[in-house]
Parts: sequence; C-alpha cells; structure tokens
Amino acid sequence: MLLAIDCGNTNTVFSIWNGSEFLCTLRTSTHHARTADAYFTWFSTLVKHYGIEPDITDVIISSTVPRVVFNLRVFADRFFNCRPLVVGKPECLLPHEPRVDAGTQVGPDRLVNTAGAFDRHGGNLIVVDFGTATTFDVVAADGAYVGGVIAPGVNLSLEALHMAAAALPHVDIAKPQRVVGTNTVACMQSGVFWGYIGLVREICTRIKAERDRDMKVIATGGLAPLFQQSEDLFDLFEEDLTMHGLTVIHEYNKENA
Repeated sequence: MLLAIDCGNTNTVFSIWNGSEFLCTLRTSTHHARTADAYFTWFSTLVKHYGIEPDITDVIISSTVPRVVFNLRVFADRFFNCRPLVVGKPECLLPHEPRVDAGTQVGPDRLVNTAGAFDRHGGNLIVVDFGTATTFDVVAADGAYVGGVIAPGVNLSLEALHMAAAALPHVDIAKPQRVVGTNTVACMQSGVFWGYIGLVREICTRIKAERDRDMKVIATGGLAPLFQQSEDLFDLFEEDLTMHGLTVIHEYNKENA
C-alpha cells in the first residue's frame, strides 16, 4: 500500500492508497517541530479508529514547507522501512517536466495538481486550488505545467483584514444574502466572497485569452464548493485532486525506475 502525504502551509494530509481506492484520509495541522514518533502515534491511533490495518510499502511526500520533510523522511524510514519519494527532488521523476523560466523552482503542490488533473481530464486546463494561497496552474495540451498565478488565500485575506484593522472582527467566509452589507460582518463577508468570485473569473478569462484557446477549469481545495454554488466558475470540482496526483507520480516512478 502507498501512503501519500501532502504537507501544506496550514494542514498536512495523509491518505492510504491500496492501488484502486483511498482507504482513509487523515488531516493534522502542519508543525515543523513535530517528530517522527509524534507523527506515528497520531497516525496509528487514527488508523485503528477506522479499523484499518494497512501494510504500507511505499511513501510519497509533497511539501510546501521544507522544514517538515526531514521528520517525515524519518517517519517513513523508521516505521515503514522505506525511503520516501519526495516531489521536487531530483530523484522524483515527473510524467511531464514543467516549462518555466530557467532556475525557477515550481512548488511541489502545483506539480502534483498538474499531474492529477492531466491524468483525469487531459490537457488545456486551469487548476484553481483554494489553499493558504489561491493558485492557478496552467496545464498545457501535453500535460506540462507552463506557469500560473498566485493570489492571497481567502482565509489569509480575512485574517490580514482583521489583524490590520483593529475595529474589524474575525469572520468566517460565507455567501452573503446581499451584496450590500448592513453590518460590519456582512460587509466583510460580501467583500471577500464577491471579491474572490471576480478574481477567479477575471484571471481565468485572461488566461484563456492569452493562450487563445478554450480551457477547462478544475477547482480543488476546501472552499471551492462555496464559490461554485453561486456562480458557474468551474467546470469540475475535484476534492482529492492532490492525492490523486501523488498516486500518479508514484506510479510513474515505479514504471520508470
């Protein structure tokens, strides 16, 4: 079985893949000081709760937080007796090499999303990922990552607004009943919600115009369904796109070892 680990700036997700389906997906906060032993204690406790006895033979890691990779490597080596594959490292092969400016290091999460989206939907895609940052990944017809856009994440924007303006409260993102708010919370929610609707639509429109072709827009990340319920921003929503991408990259490396 494969243990796929996606470490983001806010959360780290572990999924167990048996070759045909994910048996379970576990989520914890990202913390660079968490030790290999702490990972295993948390992981083994939750796996038992799901009634799973996984036989982990392989581990693949995608991490946007470099400092956590060492302890995740130790975790894989100590408890599963395997050397993990780390996306972005030279030994990790990609199904399609990115085409970007020389010397540019593409985030592992973007490479993984590209691989997963192309495997499921082919090329000419825009992948919108609602994470700590809101990213737009452009996938060419042949499956290569060819660039994208990075914008502040939705929750990050709300937190910054709250921290920079003492009079403004911390609010949760939600679809407002009206555009014009009649209280502070409603005003903030409207600004963020409709602001991001406009941001996503405008950026996707400009990407399509710049590339002069029709492109399918794939959304992933926890807040994507919230925005999709109001406007037809996306062609598809893929909840497990990143994890699927990790299985695609792992399989490609096994076939080309």
